Amino acid sequence: MNLAGKKVLVTGGAGFIGSEVVRQLVDQRVDVTVLDNFSSGKREYLESFDKLRVINGDICDDEAVSNALNDQDSVVHLAALPFIPDCYYHPEEFFKVNAVGTVKLMQESIRSETVERFVHVSSSEVYGTARYVPMDEEHPTLPHSTYAVSKLAADRAVFAMHKEHGFPAVIIRPFNSYGPNVTQPYIVPEIALQLLSSNNSVKLGNVESKRDFTFVEDTARGIVMALTGKEAIGETINLGSGQDVKIRDLAFLMAKLSSRRVKIRRDPSRFRPHDVERLLCDYTKAKKILRWEPQVSLEDGLKRTIGWITNNRVTFKGPFKGWYQSYYKGT
Repeated sequence: MNLAGKKVLVTGGAGFIGSEVVRQLVDQRVDVTVLDNFSSGKREYLESFDKLRVINGDICDDEAVSNALNDQDSVVHLAALPFIPDCYYHPEEFFKVNAVGTVKLMQESIRSETVERFVHVSSSEVYGTARYVPMDEEHPTLPHSTYAVSKLAADRAVFAMHKEHGFPAVIIRPFNSYGPNVTQPYIVPEIALQLLSSNNSVKLGNVESKRDFTFVEDTARGIVMALTGKEAIGETINLGSGQDVKIRDLAFLMAKLSSRRVKIRRDPSRFRPHDVERLLCDYTKAKKILRWEPQVSLEDGLKRTIGWITNNRVTFKGPFKGWYQSYYKGT
């Protein structure tokens, strides 16, 4: 199915993954509307797009949602509170935005009478620590954090409403994405910023944990592909690289790519009870249904990410005053 000329609403379109989804849709000559409250998303990530309708609003605001959905053909839902450490202090807000906000958006999409596809972007965090690897969509969901629970609640609500109303919805579960336009101090930008700070050491928490890192272009491409094809409707689909790496090895690789020699120092304050030990994606279903495979290697993706962070004054903002805002003050 050709997306050119279609009208697509992207919630959270000024965010990390969202802005890349917007870019890929615009490249396909899609008429894109962005709904974002800019709590962490950045307006500058959208400035290069000439024809773009941007609505400053919240997915929990009925009027903003109704306005954004007007005459749309499809919805890509990325708006969420995404930074896991904050959920420990603000669980109710995470549920309000990530779960209740999703239900509101899904409900209004059904009522709109024009929306033909709803792509809900979830998270691999809903699985918790790997019970077996690689992790397919049948892996048990045992979330470790309030964030992950709120995302799983949204998943199940979308699936239930798809069944109840016969409404065409797809659930995408990306594994750890990284790349340019990052909006939160996830592990890759955290390491990069420490490497750029001229210190000869990198402070980290659980360096033995493993993650499946997927370059943001690949993640966004899979999300966009979920907008077409009948096979995807009603399905939950993982997106990941199919490879995992220890955080310790990730830090050393990034130091090598930055032409730095560093020591890894374990910082007890960075150990978090909600962290999972291992995530490793089985993307067989994405390959079969979406014809999707990752294209950017970890090394190439990290080079591009480090280059972007080096050339941009990276600052992180959010709705909460988390530890990271003081940690990165002045960066």
